[in-house]
Amino acid sequence: MKQSHMLIPTLREMPSDAQVISHALMLRAGYVRQVSAGIYAYLPLANRVLEKIKTILREEFEKIGAVELLAPALLTADLWKESGRYETYGEDLFKLKNRDGSDFILGPTHEETMTALVRDSVKSYKQLPLNLYQIQSKYRDEKRPRNGLLRTREFIMKDGYTFHANYEDLDRAYEDYRRAYERIFTRFGLDFKAIIGDGGAMGGKDSQEFMAITPDRTDLNHWVVLDKSINSLDEVPEEVKEAIREELSAWLISGEDTIAYSDASDYAANLEMATNAFKESTAVFVEEEVQKVATPDCKTIDEVCAFLDLPEEQSIKTLVFMADGEPVVALLVGNDQVNDVKLKNFLGADFLEVASEDEAKAVFGAHFGSLGPVGLPEDLRIIADRKIQNVHNAVVGANEDGYHLTGVNHGRDFQAEFVDIREVKEGEEAPDGVGRLKFARGIEIGHIFKLGTRYSESMGADVLDENGRAIPIIMGSYGIGVSRILSAVMEQHARIFVNKTPKGQFRFAWGVNFPEELAPFDVHVITVNTKDDVSNDLTAQIEADLVAAGYQVLVDDRNERVGSKFSDSDLIGLPVRVTIGKKAGEGIVEVKIKATGDTIEVNAENLVETLKILNTSEE
Repeated sequence: MKQSHMLIPTLREMPSDAQVISHALMLRAGYVRQVSAGIYAYLPLANRVLEKIKTILREEFEKIGAVELLAPALLTADLWKESGRYETYGEDLFKLKNRDGSDFILGPTHEETMTALVRDSVKSYKQLPLNLYQIQSKYRDEKRPRNGLLRTREFIMKDGYTFHANYEDLDRAYEDYRRAYERIFTRFGLDFKAIIGDGGAMGGKDSQEFMAITPDRTDLNHWVVLDKSINSLDEVPEEVKEAIREELSAWLISGEDTIAYSDASDYAANLEMATNAFKESTAVFVEEEVQKVATPDCKTIDEVCAFLDLPEEQSIKTLVFMADGEPVVALLVGNDQVNDVKLKNFLGADFLEVASEDEAKAVFGAHFGSLGPVGLPEDLRIIADRKIQNVHNAVVGANEDGYHLTGVNHGRDFQAEFVDIREVKEGEEAPDGVGRLKFARGIEIGHIFKLGTRYSESMGADVLDENGRAIPIIMGSYGIGVSRILSAVMEQHARIFVNKTPKGQFRFAWGVNFPEELAPFDVHVITVNTKDDVSNDLTAQIEADLVAAGYQVLVDDRNERVGSKFSDSDLIGLPVRVTIGKKAGEGIVEVKIKATGDTIEVNAENLVETLKILNTSEE
């Protein structure tokens, strides 16, 4: 493929409107262009990557018996009304009407559609299990699209669905998909973790997220690729390394989610679902009498504890939420933060939001800063974090502005349901008792769910079992963010290339090292002098030889300065660069392996064999 025939609009500088490295590099390297907010065109390079992603998906899903189909993106709202998600999904759902006034949506996911297709086609358990998937565009009306392809209004997704007559089959399919995902993301060249996830609007029970880990901005060994003229990072002057650190720190850390993982075991979870080790205390204590004390101008935990000269761990914070329109009290120790996903999941609520001060005053008779669990109406639900079981003679709000109660104890002074509803902190003991929790940022690239009968029951998708009884179909759902993979790859494989000029000056520039299975082309052939017939003839012969050997080749035949060609080559990020330069008349070309910066000279007649040897040695 001639580069002069391709649409690859590279930019000389990183775009100022991009906030994360992956977005900036996709724009600068000419992979994508924004058409409107949250909607992108995938230019030829990106489209080639996406097609390779799809090919790998199809290869791996065929191994587990998954069958591809294609459902419409424009969906009748009737199905979503059957499942109940039309009202509960939220404002991200694109809703529209046709000319007859009928309600439609643009599909953000296809549980309802797939359930209806199977419901209307499958009547007996003998026709199960079924394993279906599709790859198509999805639509979510994001309020604030951002970070390139990571949060968009239109995106490409692989969504798979399995249908079963029993939970044993579901468990097997779930495990098949889990292993398939691990193979897929490994082939993509991604550093990823499989973590405990939240089913969210999908309505699933068991679920697992797959997160691409965002590289550490301070790890120069990860980011820097040295030119052949530099032996090690130690040779790079400190002022140059400091400039690189400043460049890295200028970009926001990509990824929407924080991952909590054990530094000594396999435990890993989304921060929304993460927990820590907990043991209820058996220490003996003497219950104090409850006393009301004035706490003027003290509204925060720190202010109250300082005024009363008590440790933070002896205080209880009272929060108020509206769960599906009803007030719910949440209690936490000291400055612990509530994990609203855990709370929402425990309550089984469709909507959960922090109560307004007026709503709180209507329940407590006091304003924020003076709220407490003592003396509340019996029908008011109180959810206490499990740590509160170990807090005795606590200080709480008195439900009277400017006052608090001391000597408060659960069981005697208030009743509550004890649940883990707090957000874990880094350094706490992992829940399996092995290691300490550490945090990392990640990009969600896949998610698998055991849906059970969530959709089949609401939509009447039944089959007859071996006894002729109608039973709801049991389901699983399995998603991969196809377009997100491109962002994750860009984020993890972005590099800063450092070289030394003949005068001894150090330079650095951004680029990408694409993993081999996803690179848009395998080899980038650069002709230094396109006006030289010998160079052009050698270029044509090399391209023909490489293509005949099965390589996908991009030939930079543009009449541009060699410096611009090399810069664009670094940005595009193909695994191998072959330069046809001054020694073209001798049949000698330069081969550069992008991942390592290693460069060798090779006789053109031996180029194909050399690349095979290099690939074998890398494996």
